[in-house]
Amino acid sequence: MLKKISLEDSKPIKTPMSSETKLTRDEDGEPIDDTKYRSRIGSLLYLTASRPDIMFSVCLCARFQEAPKSSHLEAVKRIFRYIKGTSYLGLWHPKGTGIETVVYDDSDHAGDYVDRKSTSGVCTFMGCCLTSWFSKKQTSLAISTTKAEYVFAEKACQQALWMKQALWMKQALVDDDINLDDIPVLCDNKGAIDLSKNPVLYSRTKHIEIRHHFLRDNVQKGNISIEKVSSKDNIADIGTKPFKRESFNLLRLGLGLMEPNA
Repeated sequence: MLKKISLEDSKPIKTPMSSETKLTRDEDGEPIDDTKYRSRIGSLLYLTASRPDIMFSVCLCARFQEAPKSSHLEAVKRIFRYIKGTSYLGLWHPKGTGIETVVYDDSDHAGDYVDRKSTSGVCTFMGCCLTSWFSKKQTSLAISTTKAEYVFAEKACQQALWMKQALWMKQALVDDDINLDDIPVLCDNKGAIDLSKNPVLYSRTKHIEIRHHFLRDNVQKGNISIEKVSSKDNIADIGTKPFKRESFNLLRLGLGLMEPNA
């Protein structure tokens, strides 16, 4: 891919996106060939299947495929330069890991500079192995941080229940009498956690669509539990916004991305 876009001799860079980057539609920017831009985005989207560290950056750049500008292309080139310098990285899946499932969830409230919608990320681990991940801009505008976190925690709940059902389909797990109830969903917003547990707050949350109360129902049934995690330890944060090098490297390590035999 680097050779195809003439970046095989480019200088590697340490992060896929600068923490200062604020991509917009850039109406006054220089237009570029949208076909070539989409081709590069498609290549990077393919890479996100094994490189969750570029998930946010690629998804952000993918939002401007309709009318890409030179500023968007520069952001894409930076991702390729990051890949060039980190092509040795791979997800660590050690033999004999446990099956305990943990889901990390986080949202960046009003993080999109075009329509101010929130961007959310979810990372699901089985034992110490990252098994699924995604970054997505919310479809509705959240008027508070709590609502943004609560709305996407419901997506994390769905992911946890899907994983639970898949595991129970393995007959060996049933034979071993492994308990998969109460899967923890880790969130760094106390308001969202309180909303999932305390029905008294219902009168103040009528503006939240009913389908998002699916989260509260499953908490009350004991299928999942919403637990607090500090913002610096919330691995899903890497799917919501760009970071400076030190913070990015810590989150990347938390994903399990490392050099083989390291």
